[in-house]
Amino acid sequence: MTEPIVGLHHVTAIASEPQRNLDFYTQVLGLRLVKRTVNFDDPGTYHFYFGDDAGTPGTILTFFPWPHARRGHAGAGEVTHTAFSVPVGSLDYWEKRLGEHGFLAERTDKRFDEEVLMLSDPDGMKLELVAHANVPAITPARYADVPAEYALRGFFGVTMLETELAATEKALALLGFKKVAEEGSRVRFASSDGSTLGNQIDVVVDAKAGYGHAGAGSVHHIAFRAKDDAAQRNWRERIAKQLSVTPVLDRTYFHSIYFREPGGVLFELATDNPGFGIDESPETLGEALRVPEWLEPQRALIEARLLPIELHQSSQAKKEVTA
Repeated sequence: MTEPIVGLHHVTAIASEPQRNLDFYTQVLGLRLVKRTVNFDDPGTYHFYFGDDAGTPGTILTFFPWPHARRGHAGAGEVTHTAFSVPVGSLDYWEKRLGEHGFLAERTDKRFDEEVLMLSDPDGMKLELVAHANVPAITPARYADVPAEYALRGFFGVTMLETELAATEKALALLGFKKVAEEGSRVRFASSDGSTLGNQIDVVVDAKAGYGHAGAGSVHHIAFRAKDDAAQRNWRERIAKQLSVTPVLDRTYFHSIYFREPGGVLFELATDNPGFGIDESPETLGEALRVPEWLEPQRALIEARLLPIELHQSSQAKKEVTA
């Protein structure tokens, strides 16, 4: 029996200036840089992984920061919003905090009875903080100055924009995501076997939606979780019967397959193992540049091409509380 898909593993997006991207997600949103490596297909570019203190699947937002990249524009067949879970009652804190850091945040009308705070990161990527009950337990980033009771709890889910629903709904059903709610042009899908961590996939349907263009602030792809290599192999066989899917690719910290749903969004299925601790201790995650073994001979050249960055860490003691 194939292990069920229980939600998102990570979301990968495009940024521009590396330092600005790093500062926003660590210093403003309070995430931890759990891995600094390079884009394996473009080693002269960083690949940042942000998440909770341990880099738990379902909390990981990753970026390819291409300096001076032009800003993108989201359209049909793309992920338009990436949402994080926060505890009920925490949106006032986040609205104030974001304002103090110079970022405008806007309360939306309740969505499926949940309060939502919408904002944009420095590259214009649309983010949402969704306040809801039964938020998942994670270990807040040890160097963040966000109080544990307000810390981001990993992904709530994503919103995809599509011109029609049927083919995308069929692809989501293939992965075990069923329609659970509908509100106007927004349809919500969830895995019945999944937790609340990254388990909500919203599809907004607009037959007149135009197509966008990728750039800074664009989501490149979303990745779902496979428990392990065996589960991924089983899922690949199942997916290949309906969609074109890549061979398994070694991403060092997980193994991946890629396939595009009929509406245009690029999906990935990534394994939980081996994880981000294979080449760093829990105490030093993200503090040094890591490159895969096959790129080690080129390390000096790679480091010379990358812009220097500084990881700012709060002086407060390591957080020990699991929220």
